Amino acid sequence: MFRKVHYRLTLLCAGITTVILLIMSFIYLYVSEDSLNKSQFLSFQHAMDNFVSNLEQQSVLTHEWLYRMESSNSYFIRITDNGVPLLFNQRQLDETRRNIEEEALDYFHSIISVENLLATDDKTSQHFEFPFTASSGGDYYVCVAEISQQNQHTQALILYPLQELHEKIKHQRIRFALIDLGAIFLLSLFSFFFTKKLLSPIEQNRKEQVQFVAAASHELRTPLSVILSCVSAIKKASPEEEDGFLSTIHAEGQRMSQLINDMLLLSQADAHAFPIHLQPTECDTLTLNSYEAFEPMAKEKNISFIVSLPEDTLLPCLCDGERFNQITAILLHNAISYTPEGGKILLSLSLDTSRKPECLILSVADNGIGIPDQEKEKIFRRFYRTDQSRSVKDHFGLGLPIASEIVRSLGGTIRVADTPGGGSTFFFRLPYTKPSAD
Repeated sequence: MFRKVHYRLTLLCAGITTVILLIMSFIYLYVSEDSLNKSQFLSFQHAMDNFVSNLEQQSVLTHEWLYRMESSNSYFIRITDNGVPLLFNQRQLDETRRNIEEEALDYFHSIISVENLLATDDKTSQHFEFPFTASSGGDYYVCVAEISQQNQHTQALILYPLQELHEKIKHQRIRFALIDLGAIFLLSLFSFFFTKKLLSPIEQNRKEQVQFVAAASHELRTPLSVILSCVSAIKKASPEEEDGFLSTIHAEGQRMSQLINDMLLLSQADAHAFPIHLQPTECDTLTLNSYEAFEPMAKEKNISFIVSLPEDTLLPCLCDGERFNQITAILLHNAISYTPEGGKILLSLSLDTSRKPECLILSVADNGIGIPDQEKEKIFRRFYRTDQSRSVKDHFGLGLPIASEIVRSLGGTIRVADTPGGGSTFFFRLPYTKPSAD
């Protein structure tokens, strides 16, 4: 499913960016080519101004000058004097060029009315420039000049082929096409990896949900199977045996209730509806209360249980006392469960004034079996337990995830490190925010 979504998102992202790129390229090419055409036509008009000016000033037109003008500017020049072509125009020319010149003159007379032409008895001149496309397919800029001096009337036809301009435009289009193809390829690659990275958290979350449901089903099935077995057995049991089966049913029911409560608590965290009630709290007192609550459990396993508090009494800070107790209980319960008899546990609360803002640090250190480095990040995942030796029956693998969610909701952090000499030490850090004085 995610692979199809990945490909579709890649296609969508690359398609949208490609369309935008092509539209921008077409707009730029249109503006650029239009500007290039206008600039070239304007340059042709300026050149014709100079050509006509030179034509007016010369009393005798030499073939050498006309040849030089044609060859250096790629012009086609045709000049008539009182309607009679000059000898320059009577040289052997190919039929295609003659036809183009005739077509250009016919087109000129079709777009310029007779009233716009100059009177032949005036000593003045006039020239017209316009684009022209021949029937043979060539494009030209055309200048028709009418020069009248006394009784002499000279007409000049100059054609400038646009082949060089078209080649320049063609090369520009090819360059843009290659650039666009390269950009589309890079955009496609970027879209592929970007959408893959975008979907990876969703895919990971999906996998975790599937694993969560599978693990929850497994954890619920075990006590449920025990309860159903006890119910079947109690029908055939004697009155003396019934108490034992009922006790087992009660214990397994308690386990199921605890598991369901833990899952509901995590679902609240997922929905960002985790209940947090900040109020002035004496965290050192709460730490001492937790020590007293778990001291009997530690004595049962012959574990040395020590508490360390700051020498100076801490002022109340804004915290959720119930959640603080819950975190401490989870860490202490784990430490006692995984510390062998004769072990040692240290519960410590300290105030870190080296940081701004100040923060409280609560740590639970044990000298138990410890946690491998590769497992330290995984233990905060739901239903995760490192191995069977740590899979105590009363632990579902939800305690540390719950503690992590509570710490995060309180604006703190939690981590685990190795205890010097063996074992694990859990730290959670909370901001030490003093209540505002009203």
